[in-house]
Amino acid sequence: MIVTVPNPVLTTPAKPVTSIDRKTIGIVEQMKKELESQDNPRGVGLAAPQIGVSLQIFLTKPTESSPIEVYFNPKIVWTSLSKSEIIRKGEGKSLRKEKRLEGCLSIPNIWGQLKRPIKVRLSYMDIEGIGREKEFEGFLATLIQHETDHLAGILFTRRILEQNGKLFRIEEDEKGEEKLVPVEL
Repeated sequence: MIVTVPNPVLTTPAKPVTSIDRKTIGIVEQMKKELESQDNPRGVGLAAPQIGVSLQIFLTKPTESSPIEVYFNPKIVWTSLSKSEIIRKGEGKSLRKEKRLEGCLSIPNIWGQLKRPIKVRLSYMDIEGIGREKEFEGFLATLIQHETDHLAGILFTRRILEQNGKLFRIEEDEKGEEKLVPVEL
């Protein structure tokens, strides 16, 4: 079951994984089942605190056909500028300004536009216990940052408020179509 706000496990930094054993693999299997069972919205990532487990583990599945990837003790070791910063500085003129909407399974029906770096390099341990370092960009970079924040006890809503952004909820209009409605704080 997905843990939702205001559960304190979501805002408490998670503990490092000390060994990948049967218990840890069991947690990963439980996380995979939870991630796969989410359909409205579809889950693209899940951190262990979101199932009530305070360990530095997260999963990603950016598309329905993607395999689930597992990350233990992840640390972002490098980030690029955000697209809006690049455009403001006049670099990379081919990049168009993009508004990326984020949501979270642990904060149902709340969304917000968030500026994040477009590329990140992540240091982590894989399911075999092997240390890795990999670069991600675009949506996957956003997903990695969102899940890494979870492990630090930071929710995307906090990031939006830090950027003086707005939060939205989805409501149906009279035609039954979904629309974003600002949330008054």
